[in-house]
Amino acid sequence: MDIADKIKLLPVKPGVYQFKDESGKIIYIGKARSLKSRVNSYFSKHGGHSGKTRVMIKRIADLSFIVVESELDALLLENSLIKKYQPRYNVMLKDDKTYPWLCIKNERFPRVFPTRTKIEDGSEYFGPYASVKMMKTLLKLIRQIYKIRTCKYDLSKSNIDKGKFKVCLEYHIGNCLGPCEGLQSHEDYASQIDQIKEIIKGNVTEVINRLEEIMKTYSENLAFEKAQDVKEKIDILSGYKSKSAVVNPAISNTDVFSVASDMVNAYVNYMRVVDGSVIQSHTMTFKKRLEENDAHIISLAIAEIQNMYQSLSKDILVTDLPEIELEGHRVSIPQRGDKKKLLELSMRNARYFMLDKQRQSKFADPEKHTTRILEQMKKDLRLSELPTHIECFDNSNFQGTDAVAACVVFKDARPSKKDYRHFNIKTVEGPDDFASMKEVVYRRYKRLSEAGESLPQLVVVDGGKGQLSSAVESLDELGLRGKIAIVGIAKKLEEIFYPGDSLPLFIDKKSETLKVLQHARNEAHRFGITHHRNKRSKSTIKSELTDIPGIGKTTSEQLLKTFQSVSRIKKASLGDLENAIGPAKAAVVRKWFDLEQ
Repeated sequence: MDIADKIKLLPVKPGVYQFKDESGKIIYIGKARSLKSRVNSYFSKHGGHSGKTRVMIKRIADLSFIVVESELDALLLENSLIKKYQPRYNVMLKDDKTYPWLCIKNERFPRVFPTRTKIEDGSEYFGPYASVKMMKTLLKLIRQIYKIRTCKYDLSKSNIDKGKFKVCLEYHIGNCLGPCEGLQSHEDYASQIDQIKEIIKGNVTEVINRLEEIMKTYSENLAFEKAQDVKEKIDILSGYKSKSAVVNPAISNTDVFSVASDMVNAYVNYMRVVDGSVIQSHTMTFKKRLEENDAHIISLAIAEIQNMYQSLSKDILVTDLPEIELEGHRVSIPQRGDKKKLLELSMRNARYFMLDKQRQSKFADPEKHTTRILEQMKKDLRLSELPTHIECFDNSNFQGTDAVAACVVFKDARPSKKDYRHFNIKTVEGPDDFASMKEVVYRRYKRLSEAGESLPQLVVVDGGKGQLSSAVESLDELGLRGKIAIVGIAKKLEEIFYPGDSLPLFIDKKSETLKVLQHARNEAHRFGITHHRNKRSKSTIKSELTDIPGIGKTTSEQLLKTFQSVSRIKKASLGDLENAIGPAKAAVVRKWFDLEQ
């Protein structure tokens, strides 16, 4: 039976589908609300798939599926199967390192200790902890409040009854209550472990309430020393709770997911909130395979992270709604209030993590880093090819005089200063930015075309629709309109304008695409201003110094080199002038400026 026939027999029910290649190897696993419609969409003529997806579809030789009861079941099963088979075209979780866990060992008197290895022996594991410091702080708190053992003895009832063990130094210094000799009951120890579990889960308020009841009972029974001991535990827990990132006590038992992504990876930050406090925060990296969107990534992250952290939270805050409906959960994108602030905090964490990873990539593999930025620019600016060569233009004049322009060149998203060029405006009189832009763009690309030099993939014009239209006119006259992409960038709101489009494109202010465009625009402005100042300086020399009879260009430059400005030359004494240019010329200069006053 071929694939077309199998698709016809697919049920209209939620489930998981598996695509296989000719060898029978699974190359992609996906989930679906309706197996039939989802799988059929891959083979539709109007699917609008990306290049990577089309390549994957060509390799599909067979498919299989599993029907489940709900979309949530499909999500969890998909996550499990992806981990097991690791298909080539699926989003993959990237574990850069093994994070530590807190283990409550499966034994009669459980030990509590950190570990990086999970063993399937019935023990309970809490974490993982992205911050080792946070885990150690929590473990220190537990050991400060509760007297739990650290030895590895087999404290079975028969071993204790036989008196096989003796109390150690931990007992004598007050860190253990001696269960090895039967000095602490199993029930009392188990009660401590229950409280420890609640603290690790973040339910500190619940533990405090329970301890307050115990303290009250001790006080009523006149056991004041025991009541004081419990009060000290309450104080320690209250202090620990106050140091947590408190959001709002009304926000309880909530999971927060945010995603920041580039062309290659998606970075998902997870925060767990209990009793208004952020008790856990962790960011994970997912490698994209088929240009998956953020909603798809969020769906996978919820299944992966909630399972990893054993979270039972029903309230979930997200930056993007997941693709499927999560039964039994309340998923929302808050628009205001403390929940929105909480989501923004998570988003900042995801972005900082992404930027840190990108910086690491820049140093570890500069070529890959550059390609990623260019791919992002190609996507954001809707270009047909990578903008490996970018040129940016800016005009400059002073009260309508000394009009100049600058062209800066970026290659592989970095400045190529040896290719920068200045232009003195020749055909325009007065402060006409539009006409000046038309002139310099025409002159630049007429020369490059005649010389047979390579043209840029992208031209950036500093200005709005007016400057852009003028530059486009020059490209039309040269017959280059279809060969070079061109955009304008307006300073006020950092809007990107396209030829013939009245509505601007707004790019994320923190995106690398906008950063490259801003860098090019700022470089063009700086380079143009520098040239303009030099030109004005030369004009000043010519008008105020070389107009003096007997004073030429060389003498003028010597005066400026010594005194730095014309105003200082005017104030200089005859003796200072003589030291700079000699007695005869000094007398001429001094007399000239004295007559001006």
